[in-house]
Amino acid sequence: MINQFRTLNPINIFFLVIMSILLRSGIFLHLPENLNFDFPGVLKSLSNGMPNDLFLSPVSNVIIAGLLVVIQALILNKVINSHNIFGKPTFLPALMYITVASIFIPFMVLNPVIISNFLVIWMINKFLSIYHRHEIGSVMYDLGMIVGVGTLIYFPFISMMPLLWISLVIFRPFNWREWIATLIGFITIYFCLGVFYFMNDSLGQFFQIWLPLANQFPKEFNVNGYHYTVLVPVIIIMVLSALSLSENFFRSAILVRKTIQLLFFMFILAMGSCYLLSKVELYHFSFGLAPASIFMAYYFYNAKKRWLYESLYALLLVFIIYFQIFLGL
Repeated sequence: MINQFRTLNPINIFFLVIMSILLRSGIFLHLPENLNFDFPGVLKSLSNGMPNDLFLSPVSNVIIAGLLVVIQALILNKVINSHNIFGKPTFLPALMYITVASIFIPFMVLNPVIISNFLVIWMINKFLSIYHRHEIGSVMYDLGMIVGVGTLIYFPFISMMPLLWISLVIFRPFNWREWIATLIGFITIYFCLGVFYFMNDSLGQFFQIWLPLANQFPKEFNVNGYHYTVLVPVIIIMVLSALSLSENFFRSAILVRKTIQLLFFMFILAMGSCYLLSKVELYHFSFGLAPASIFMAYYFYNAKKRWLYESLYALLLVFIIYFQIFLGL
């Protein structure tokens, strides 16, 4: 399977869809009776009297979520290949994305993080573009706006704001205009939002948006021991990926080295942003899907022992499908 996706073959799109269906087959045995999708974050308060939830059958909910994940996987794959991160075109980032996005059932239903992951992938593309540009003020302004829009969908997206400045440290010499441009882009979104609330005599709701910033670290996690068990193959692959990265780090192109550093910080910030939630739902951790799938793809792309990497991926598939079917995770 891994060998098939190592090359950029158009037929892999068909195999990607088949793999997505296979990886999500177990969820249909444990579908809850009600899977309505609430409009996320600030968008709910902006609905202005209109229905703020979407009534879907559980099957429709899962199918739509699956289609969104496949689209995201293809977009991410195109971004990585267009910037030549792996040296040669490959379909491995797309395969890893749909695989990791199927680990837990909460990852496979419509939720705010699935929507915001489109913005995460868009940000990755813009981050990689600044390396070859002379003037990036407009790009950083756009990135600030993307973070602002992302917080309207899912407030923990605000954790990506420090990443904008981290990217400047990694990719660029210091230029205060570029640092300010990110902040202006972010403020632009919230200035427009504040005007909207003011015009509707509900400025108090605008200030309530920022209350999660004062949250203490959540004490309630909707996670059990089996959730950690299914992550065992993922952890093994990530460790092997770290070893492969450390071995090839100084032999890689400068852009690749900088990209690895950036994705590391993106993953850490995405996982750490759970402190902005009073109760951590499992789907929050799909916020780190993009960087995690790229790291995993890096290992599988550079691995030499076919029996090992094919066995590891097969083990991951077995764990995912087993825990879905028999434990409903």
